[in-house]
Amino acid sequence: MGVYLVTGAEKGIGRALALNLHERGESVIAVCLNDSDELRQMGLQVEPNIDVTRSAPLRALAERLGAAGTKIDVLISNAGIFRVVDTLGEIDYEEMRAHFEINALGHLRVTEALMECLSENAKVGLITSRFGSLGENSSGRCYAYRVSKAAANMVGINLWHDLKKRGQTVVMLHPGMVATDMSAGSTGDFIQPEEAAAGLVRQLDAAKLEDQPEFRHANDQLLPW
Repeated sequence: MGVYLVTGAEKGIGRALALNLHERGESVIAVCLNDSDELRQMGLQVEPNIDVTRSAPLRALAERLGAAGTKIDVLISNAGIFRVVDTLGEIDYEEMRAHFEINALGHLRVTEALMECLSENAKVGLITSRFGSLGENSSGRCYAYRVSKAAANMVGINLWHDLKKRGQTVVMLHPGMVATDMSAGSTGDFIQPEEAAAGLVRQLDAAKLEDQPEFRHANDQLLPW
């Protein structure tokens, strides 16, 4: 049994990840922006009121885990937002900054704050999006989301280089087009969070220290940067 920490765990893909791992017998720390009595009642360790745009609550979480002697085997940085489909001429730069703070810097804050809580051979999974792929951008639009997710991938590659020196690895993961509250109003064929979570867990299980930094779909497709 390993120790898995999942951010953004109270809903959507994060909730599905936490439940998937709990059901297979892992010890799960569910980090929530608000709270989740549901997860707590199911036996998961819930850490409420943790905003990934703020360093103080993340440092406090690290202190609590350190005091308890908890070591994280797999850190899944999942918290993210997709609030606008912006087009050129109508860009809200405050909204873009909000996306960047959560979708890119959030991964960095979480990993840096919890770095000393990682086990010797820990894995870090960053949940990004193929919307951040330069090679696959064939439609434009969605500036805030695309730019923040491209930045998230760069954060991940940097972390891969730095954590590799410590015997730890990092992988960037795309969950697929998932039916969550972030996709409300969008069109297309969406999978359920449970299916996405199962694929993401498979990719994390398969990740190895000797791997080069990769951007992978939950279905195992290797995506272009």
